[in-house]
Amino acid sequence: MIESDRPSIVAYGSLHPYLNEELARRFTVHAVDPDSDPSALPDAVRQARALVSFGLVGAPAAIMDALPRLELIAMFSVGYDKVDIGHARAKGIRVTNTPDVLTDDTADLAVGLLYATVRNMVANDALVRRGDWARGSIPALAGRVTGSRIGILGLGRIGRAIAARLEAAGEILYHNRREVADAPYRYVADRIAFARACDVIMVATSGGPEAASLVDAEMLDALGPDGVIVNISRGRVIDEDALVAALAERRIAGAGLDVFVNEPHVPQALLTMEHVVLQPHQGSATRHSRRAMADMVLANLDAHFAGKPLPTPVV
Repeated sequence: MIESDRPSIVAYGSLHPYLNEELARRFTVHAVDPDSDPSALPDAVRQARALVSFGLVGAPAAIMDALPRLELIAMFSVGYDKVDIGHARAKGIRVTNTPDVLTDDTADLAVGLLYATVRNMVANDALVRRGDWARGSIPALAGRVTGSRIGILGLGRIGRAIAARLEAAGEILYHNRREVADAPYRYVADRIAFARACDVIMVATSGGPEAASLVDAEMLDALGPDGVIVNISRGRVIDEDALVAALAERRIAGAGLDVFVNEPHVPQALLTMEHVVLQPHQGSATRHSRRAMADMVLANLDAHFAGKPLPTPVV
């Protein structure tokens, strides 16, 4: 197609280099800083028919209103909680995301965080690097994953992938909004009873607004002083203040965290806790997943502009 025939789109924030290159080959791309004033966009940008964004940025109502010809928001992420879905629906704007392709890598990280936390891997790594081991320091004894009761909070795609990886380690149970008909694991309908029954909780729920502070102080206390929690969902699923307090007071044994409420800012108290393993939101951060996610964004854009069904619609 010639340049003037290319659909105009907005790249909303910093995207993956491969995705940027492929977008530039297909479309007229306008890079827009999410911190800029949407009402001050140039006329050429206001003609954009699609917007490509990612999970940490999303698409607020203001940017939708600033793009009167906007037809599609293509998310470079499985999460879309920062997209104003109600506003998009009211304006007839379609929304897509990138499910499935990041499931395995996110599940792998969740399992890695569990073992790293229970077996004190990060603290022991630091002990070796400081030379303390060579000077005679004896590492603290770690916990054990094998034989644990492992709770999956949210038995969706990623939750199932985590459960499959951990079946050999212990008993799998799960808590969901409703029982999953074909799940081979024990369902616990009450979240407090679920936490009380677990040695480990793997937070894998979708992380939408309805899940905010689902894991609160009561649930952490039910998990107990020998319990460990791992979160690869969204930071807001756990009441972060309650989590910090429970860890500081040793009311739970440890945590492996890939996500936080106010990313990239992490509560200062967590930074000094050796029984906590921290990651900078790396669930899908593999070369394989990011390439596949980019291809899915492109597939949704191509389908939309060709008048074909969207591969992965949210709205």
